[in-house]
Amino acid sequence: MAQTRNDLHFEDLLNKHHLKKTAPRLRVLSMMSSRNAATSQPDLESVMNDIDRVTLYRILNAFEEKGIIHKVFDLNGTANYALCKSHCDEGHHHDEHLHFNCTNCKNVYCLNDLNLPAINLPAGFQPDSFTLYATGLCPKCSKKGVVK
Repeated sequence: MAQTRNDLHFEDLLNKHHLKKTAPRLRVLSMMSSRNAATSQPDLESVMNDIDRVTLYRILNAFEEKGIIHKVFDLNGTANYALCKSHCDEGHHHDEHLHFNCTNCKNVYCLNDLNLPAINLPAGFQPDSFTLYATGLCPKCSKKGVVK
């Protein structure tokens, strides 16, 4: 089977973060990159039923630690995962962007292209990171005419 450009990109990504190139890791990266919204472990389990729960948990944990994915919570408090931008690395996530929770379809979207204002905290506060959430209807649900 021929490798696609994405497969090679994912292999390079794993090499960059000193992770073994295993079929399950490559499949998780491929699945996550094919989605336009963050995804939860249970959602991944339902479509990747040949990867057991413990292995999937370990993959997600390793990816988060290495700065490949970041965790964002939905309206129910469930952890969802999205691919990081290239400037994240081990122990240093830089995913300071708006996370949009759709109140209808329950998807969580990373809105990376918005220009967010600088956050000026009072003296003495030293943030490691921040998370900004918005809730409402995503474009797909808005088109359906969902009434809030």
